[in-house]
Amino acid sequence: MPERETASASTDALAGLTTLVPAGADVSSLSAVAYYRIRDLLVTLELAPGSGLDERMLRERLHLGRTPVREAVRRLADEGLVTVYARRGTAVAPIDVRDLTHVSETRVELEGLGARLAAERADDEDRRLARQLRAELKVHTAGSGNSGRGATAQAVRALIRTDQRVHHCVHRASHNRYLQETLGTYLTLSLRLWFLGLERVRHLDEAVTEHQDLLTAVLDGDGAAAEQAARAHVTEFWHEMREVLVG
Repeated sequence: MPERETASASTDALAGLTTLVPAGADVSSLSAVAYYRIRDLLVTLELAPGSGLDERMLRERLHLGRTPVREAVRRLADEGLVTVYARRGTAVAPIDVRDLTHVSETRVELEGLGARLAAERADDEDRRLARQLRAELKVHTAGSGNSGRGATAQAVRALIRTDQRVHHCVHRASHNRYLQETLGTYLTLSLRLWFLGLERVRHLDEAVTEHQDLLTAVLDGDGAAAEQAARAHVTEFWHEMREVLVG
């Protein structure tokens, strides 16, 4: 089967990932497909932090060849999700709870900038998607209680996916691809920390539905309000996760 056809068939598996592929991302190659699928295993901790990374296992699990898997692993190493040891192979990057502070203090500034630019630059398609997401969040808020402890794994993952969709919408609306790529990397690192403390997080609903203020500010073209909402969201996530992971 030609590589293009194989890649097209493999992208069907991306639809079910917990760690979403940003809209507009190029998934036409097998290495891109391998990257997003392995990234999901790393972020959701299905591949345990600090464990050895067996490329043969990944090839068999993903039904992909040596080259796309190796290229994906190199890309993930560049993003800090995989650690490469000279003459010792590769491993899943360990998680240091101190990373929470470093990641969060960076995200506060960058997400604030991205939200302000999104409010100032959003086009018709950005606004259409923002209105759609805001409507979904309103329905979710009206029809659910707290989805923290005791929530089903399916409900929790649905909330995490919604959170990412909002962030991706705002990042795209900034119309700055360099900022969008950087924000995507830090969002992925935050998600991995989120999964580390997932069973102890108590306010998942609030962490997601507070995005309504952010989306409203973007739709209103209010850059200052959008920046404030984004910074408040990341700060609240920071405090919640610090309580869970550090105590």
